[in-house]
Amino acid sequence: PFFVNRGGLPVDEPTWERMWRHVGRIHPEGERVAQRIRGAADLPKIPIPSVPAFQPATPIPERLEAVQRYIRELQYNHTGTQFFEIKKSRPLTGLMDLAKEMTKEALPIKCLEAVILGIYLTNNMTTLDRFPISFKTHFSGNYFRHIVLGVNFGGRYGALGISRREELMYKAPVFRTLSELVFDFEEAYRRCWHTLKKVKLGHCVSHDPHSVEQIEWKHSILDLDKLTREDFRKELERHARDMRLKIGKGTGPPSPTKDRKKDVSSPQRGQASPHRRNSRGDRRPSGEKKPADSKAMPDLNGYQIRV
Repeated sequence: PFFVNRGGLPVDEPTWERMWRHVGRIHPEGERVAQRIRGAADLPKIPIPSVPAFQPATPIPERLEAVQRYIRELQYNHTGTQFFEIKKSRPLTGLMDLAKEMTKEALPIKCLEAVILGIYLTNNMTTLDRFPISFKTHFSGNYFRHIVLGVNFGGRYGALGISRREELMYKAPVFRTLSELVFDFEEAYRRCWHTLKKVKLGHCVSHDPHSVEQIEWKHSILDLDKLTREDFRKELERHARDMRLKIGKGTGPPSPTKDRKKDVSSPQRGQASPHRRNSRGDRRPSGEKKPADSKAMPDLNGYQIRV
């Protein structure tokens, strides 16, 4: 079942050859078996999960459950092959195009792909705030990383995602505070014998699928080895407060879209969106406030960014 995608499209020939060589080392007749399976015409079709569609009156919590069901039906990718290349530096519009491709191919995914897919499937839920939450854990001498899409609806926090562990993916939006949500993940890790080391929190993602802004993946970086339990909680709540203030103020102009490419000249750094400028400057590693330093504020006059 790993030799064709769910749409019945075969993978490229060099990949087939590599798979056959690998199978041949384990099974003497592996190549013959693979060719026999590939040429079989009576094999049942693998069902392709349907992208969830909602009625206007469908409550947001029910929509989130449907989105999570769809992500779960795609299944976790245990093959060791990354089917979709995701670059975090890509603009949102490019990542949304990639998410659309995921829905067409319907291949198994991993946690980062699930976050991108979750953003794509919740773009029309404008009352829902979405932001990435990354975890770094330690177990048996090794470090592990995981990411989910945090959500906030009506002042309640939850999460969308996929994982090998059931307790490290979907969280219904029932947590009163962001710290309660993160502590629930920490407890789930503890049950898996993992020690939580770092948590990285991003800012809210735009609902504009054509935005050329980048997702801010790590506005706050919290190192648990440098924070007391109470300080950890305070930093989580501070980040939640920052997100609420940014949304409440409607900071900056609307997200730049593809239409702005018509402009001949690139905008000056000083004219850039305050969202980008403030979020980069306000990033707080390990909850420590950045000291006022003239060297940390270079002269940006004349510096240009391309959009």
